[in-house]
Amino acid sequence: MRQYFTASFLAALLGGISFPALAQSSAPFGFEYRDVAKVVHGTNTLRNPWVGGLNSPQFSNIDLNADQEPDLFVFDRAAGRVFTFLSVAAPTGRAWQYAPEYEALFPAGLQSWALLRDYDCDNRPDLFTYANGGNIRVYRHVPDAQGRPGFQLVTSQLTYFDPDPLLGGNINITGGGYNMPDIRDVNGDGRLDIVTYDFASPFPAVNYYRNTATAACGGLQFALGSDQWGRFSACLGPCTSFAFGTEQCQSAPLRPQHTGGYNLTLLDLDGDGDQDVLTGRDNCPELVSLRNDGTAQTASMPRSGLNTAFPAGAAAARVPNFPAAYLADVTFDGRPDVLVAPNLYDNVDTVETRQSVWLYRNTGTGAAPNLVREQTDFLQRDMLEVSEAAAPTFGDVDGDGLLDMLVGGVSRNNAGGFYRAGLTLYRNTGTATQPAFQLVTTDYLGLLSRKYTQLKPVLADLNRDGALDLVYSATRPGATAAQATTHAVYYLLNTAAPGRAAVFGTTPATLATLPASAGNALCFTDVDADGRVDLLLGTNAPDEGGSLRYYRNTGAANLSQAFALQEADFGQLRTATGQRPVNLHPAVADFDGDGRPDLLTADASGQIRFFPDYRGQTGAFQGRTNLFYNALTGQFLAGRLGTAALFHYAPAASDLTADGAPELFLGLEGGGVTSFITRNRLITSQQTAQATLPLQVYPNPAVAAATVEAAQPVRVTLLDLAGRVVRPATPAARQHQLDLTGLAAGIYLVHCQALTGETAVRRLEVAAGR
Repeated sequence: MRQYFTASFLAALLGGISFPALAQSSAPFGFEYRDVAKVVHGTNTLRNPWVGGLNSPQFSNIDLNADQEPDLFVFDRAAGRVFTFLSVAAPTGRAWQYAPEYEALFPAGLQSWALLRDYDCDNRPDLFTYANGGNIRVYRHVPDAQGRPGFQLVTSQLTYFDPDPLLGGNINITGGGYNMPDIRDVNGDGRLDIVTYDFASPFPAVNYYRNTATAACGGLQFALGSDQWGRFSACLGPCTSFAFGTEQCQSAPLRPQHTGGYNLTLLDLDGDGDQDVLTGRDNCPELVSLRNDGTAQTASMPRSGLNTAFPAGAAAARVPNFPAAYLADVTFDGRPDVLVAPNLYDNVDTVETRQSVWLYRNTGTGAAPNLVREQTDFLQRDMLEVSEAAAPTFGDVDGDGLLDMLVGGVSRNNAGGFYRAGLTLYRNTGTATQPAFQLVTTDYLGLLSRKYTQLKPVLADLNRDGALDLVYSATRPGATAAQATTHAVYYLLNTAAPGRAAVFGTTPATLATLPASAGNALCFTDVDADGRVDLLLGTNAPDEGGSLRYYRNTGAANLSQAFALQEADFGQLRTATGQRPVNLHPAVADFDGDGRPDLLTADASGQIRFFPDYRGQTGAFQGRTNLFYNALTGQFLAGRLGTAALFHYAPAASDLTADGAPELFLGLEGGGVTSFITRNRLITSQQTAQATLPLQVYPNPAVAAATVEAAQPVRVTLLDLAGRVVRPATPAARQHQLDLTGLAAGIYLVHCQALTGETAVRRLEVAAGR
């Protein structure tokens, strides 16, 4: 099938040849989530490749689309992000399909933990979540007219009543900042109770808050049922240390002191009608089960009921750190399964989170479960996932004319199991219009051996030879405790000819004029339109002003000295509170199609901002945040893809489908990449494009061949007036020879796109041969 450019795009191209600039549409420009390309690992085509990765997911069931099938709500604690998945029909039964449009239906700003539980017995799960200080916030589930979920705040502070005449009254129910409680019917009376570890004790017992609502079902009134529910306490020392009954915790000065958080999940494991316990603690991999030999009303856990290898033997759950268990039907059989995942706030412990969600299928019943381990990478198996801090870049690495993908990331996926940063190579095995990425290697160029702990790559033509070079920022700890950690921006020149498979050197050189700062984010683009790629650098370096710096390419023969600081606070970018953005990462392309390059930034606050025609802006840049179209609500909304103190975004732009419109890719802290197409994009006139991307086409008219020359490397596509591609996109170069043999005489369009995102169109007349 022949490739066609979109009708609106072609109309704009045609209008640009001889008419004034097109007026801007009243519809706002933005982005819309789309699976831009297939992704294949081995023989497995990933079902949900562009989700963005999971680090600390929490799971609950909910019917999102009112089809009477339980769907899946996921809240990632480390990312501060909601994910939504639909249960859909599949050739083998049912499967999980990522559906991000439903994420906007949940409250923004969720933190720490979020669990769906039905407190008012209307068969619609309500939302319980963390509130500042460890309190519990509750949202009631109130669907809209179409049956889609909606949530109304009921309270930001659950309380219990203490009858003590001196110190009593209504007192906050709080689990502290790190513990995760469970909200479940503990005593079998049909009302939701709350259990949580006592955050203020060094040897925490479990507080049980009994629901005292007088209605037969529902209500949020509580009393303290017990301050040592189950008659056990967690002890310092080994991860599996507990005291039972009248036992006392012993000090353990020579043991690791685990004083962080505790997770708690209740489940009747033995089918005797009372609640047993699944629990995990910070700095520990074990999920421990405690059997309840008491009753539903009076729980009692004996030492003989302690199982430190839950559920049994070789199948015992061992996630990297701080395990938490969740009950949700994820195998589509109506029975609650058990999911075990890390519940970390962040990954300062540098654990592997690529395969960290363990699924235990329930082959028994809801009342008497039988748990069988089915996989250790639930949902992660079906997504592009490099563990942490994914950073994508695109370019033709293998010389076949198609854009491949390199992804920087950090994981322990290496022979020694060390926390290392490397490059994953995905080769584009698709076509010019239908890309498909095949995983080739998770250690491209062997960078894991360099012991980096951060790595952000960019493919850019540094030396103007038409071949893409590799540039990356990286951090490497000192070999010993006495040696300092180093941060630098490195480059490897590509010695292959343009259009050939890349050949990179083995010894990286350093761009010495740049600040030595962790997580420097690189964006090479021609800021001053002189034909050389300059550098926009997102940096957390404390000196020299702002978070975004402009380094001009001076053209110096010594590349390591070629970039000179031009503006230390480029665009004067600030957060809503007037602060410098942290972990800011820029990307540049002509996203909106007006022929002028735009700037897009993302930072740790979670804010993704779009600055149109950044070259034309002065002083403090003016931008937008309502960029992402939601088909469910019909609105453009701000991005909600994660926010945390250590959060890193890595945006990249690339026209993978050769339609003249760059797609947007966001590398995320969770280790994955998410992808978007542009929406309501326009192209303005040729005169505007000429100003930003000078080029020549000659001879014109031409018979058998024509030459295209540009001031910087461009990819060239030749179209007929019906919008059909008659010569596919070429590798980027400053000069191209277009073969016109076999083409009918007439008018054609030469579409050029620079590596920096600018576009231009020229009319070419092909004359009849003589």
